[in-house]
Amino acid sequence: MSRFLMKSHCIFPTESPEQTTMFYKEKMGFEIVSYMDAAEPHICLYRDHTEIILTRTNGQTAIPNRHLYGYGYDGYFITENQDQLQEEFIQAGVTIIRKLKRTDYNNREFVAEDIDGRWIAFGIKSKSG
Repeated sequence: MSRFLMKSHCIFPTESPEQTTMFYKEKMGFEIVSYMDAAEPHICLYRDHTEIILTRTNGQTAIPNRHLYGYGYDGYFITENQDQLQEEFIQAGVTIIRKLKRTDYNNREFVAEDIDGRWIAFGIKSKSG
C-alpha cells in the first residue's frame, strides 16, 4: 500500500509574528526562517523533524481551541524524550500546563503554553496498556 501522507505542520496565526518567533527561538529552541517579504508573509520555525508556520492575524486576536470549543490543544508533537524536553522547557521558563503523565487515552504527554496562549502537547502513544 502506498503512503501518501509524509508529515504535517502546525500553522499558527499570531498578532505579532516577530514576538512569537522570539519566544519559540529563545524558550523552545526552534530555528527561524523568515518569509515575511513573500506574497503570503510567514515565518517558519524548525526543530528536529517538526515545523511551525506563523502567519499574521491582520489585527484579529488568535483564539486558542480551548476558548473556542471548551477543550483541545492547538498543536501536538510526537516525541519519545518527554522527560528531557519538559525539563528543558522548565529551565527556559516555558509555562507547563500539564506535567508529564499518562493520559486516559493512553498517551504519555505534557502540555506547554506558548506566548500566544496556545496549548501544545508533546507526547506519544504508550507502548504498554
